[in-house]
Amino acid sequence: MEIREPKNRFLIVCEGEKTEPNYFRRFRVPREVVEIRIHGTGYNTMSLVTEALQLREKLGYTGEDDQVWCVFDRDNFRKQQFNDAIQMAQSSRLKVAYSNEAFELWYLLHFDYCDTALHRKQYIVKLSERMGRPYQKNDDEMYDRLIHTQETAILHARRLHGEQTDRAPADANPSTTVYLLVEELRKHMSD
Repeated sequence: MEIREPKNRFLIVCEGEKTEPNYFRRFRVPREVVEIRIHGTGYNTMSLVTEALQLREKLGYTGEDDQVWCVFDRDNFRKQQFNDAIQMAQSSRLKVAYSNEAFELWYLLHFDYCDTALHRKQYIVKLSERMGRPYQKNDDEMYDRLIHTQETAILHARRLHGEQTDRAPADANPSTTVYLLVEELRKHMSD
């Protein structure tokens, strides 16, 4: 029997070492059709983009159907640093799933449309309220806890992003493009 390489391959390089990788590892895609490699680096902005470029070459993610994604937050980085990282990634044919200010915005959008800037600590409070339990940052069950409202989050994130198109990403607070990566992964999900 001939073993074939998966046609679609995703390389997801995350700023966070646990929160984002834990979420994306839970996507249920048929492994014989889709390969997903996730790296939680602990790097940020420009360092993360550089790492993604190096991993793309090292792992051979250069095919037409390959997608390489950088996942990072604005956090407290300088606006120019955040915008430059996005620009560098895009000009290098990498895709970007950013969140301004924190990845937890993506989680909150599963419950509510939120177009008011919040501090990252406020996301934890709001998520704990919405979930009816304390939010744990590195919870490896978050995907499963939120899957039933994922479509709502996509709609909220798309709307929020659409309202911010005239602003640079660092000035678009709150905003997230995580929904773009989620939509791509959902195209390949098994039941």
